[in-house]
Amino acid sequence: MLKVGLLGAGRIGNVHAEAIAAHRGSALVAVSDAFAQNAEKLAATFDIAVAQTQAILDDPDIDAVVIATPTDTHSDLIEAACARGKAVFCEKPVDLDLARAKACMANVADSDVPVMVAFNRRFDPNFAAMKSGIAAGEIGKPELLSITSFDPAPPPVSYVKVSGGLFRDMMIHDFDMSHFLMGELPRSVHAVGSSIVEPAIGAAGDIDTAVVTLSYGDGRIAVIKNSRRAVFGYDQRAEVLGSEGMLQVGNVLENTLVKSTQAGVTGAKPTYFFLERYMPAYKAEWASFVEAVTTQTPVPVSLADGVAALALAEAATQSLHRGVPQELADFL
Repeated sequence: MLKVGLLGAGRIGNVHAEAIAAHRGSALVAVSDAFAQNAEKLAATFDIAVAQTQAILDDPDIDAVVIATPTDTHSDLIEAACARGKAVFCEKPVDLDLARAKACMANVADSDVPVMVAFNRRFDPNFAAMKSGIAAGEIGKPELLSITSFDPAPPPVSYVKVSGGLFRDMMIHDFDMSHFLMGELPRSVHAVGSSIVEPAIGAAGDIDTAVVTLSYGDGRIAVIKNSRRAVFGYDQRAEVLGSEGMLQVGNVLENTLVKSTQAGVTGAKPTYFFLERYMPAYKAEWASFVEAVTTQTPVPVSLADGVAALALAEAATQSLHRGVPQELADFL
């Protein structure tokens, strides 16, 4: 049984707590949070102890930690957990600062402790099936990838100000998905973006609408579209055109009912947000971590994968500011 300490009891911490508790091979035993009421509420829900972060890190009976704290604490906590021999499951991104994330990777490089970065969309059954189809050669060589990721509504501006920006906070999932589906990193990154959904986001120095084009060394292309507003729900789609066919993943709908009448044909909207859309993926992601730790096999999403996604986000940020494509090699 893998005994787990949870660092961070916010919204995503609760998601991970549910996944841990649902798995037969893991047991959530303690939680910490900078806000005591958050930790106490989660602890009561899952019948576990509230502890200080340092106490969780120092507890020899705890085998692994889940890092769901603010992003600017991730690198420090990864290093501290590795120094104490605890397996690490860390929320994305690795850090807000690329240089700090790269330093973290270097600092734990000699450690035998498994470190997994939480990119849950790789474990969504639909996207996983797309990856399997690509790997099996069902559409030949993938040549053109399109990823659509629209939120139903923008987050509070207070969150935007500490999020690291759309590329690090939101599109980083899609950067990782492009790496996952295309099987390699692109050569260059070209970003355009604006703030047209919520003026306060622009005033805070961020964007809420963006398109990024990734160009690969062999001529392949990936296009990622993000928006902070899709009034019909959480829009999560992907399409891969290959030399011998196409694979498409559509939205998960609230229900499968379709009404056809003389007035027209109507169906349900996409599920509203990430909790409804991706809870099965969170559970599958956690199961893969437990299996890797207990069988002493490599984690499926490495710290290097997390740094690569952050490098893509940094390249996109610089492309947006400079108005020209950026060579990814300059950021890796």
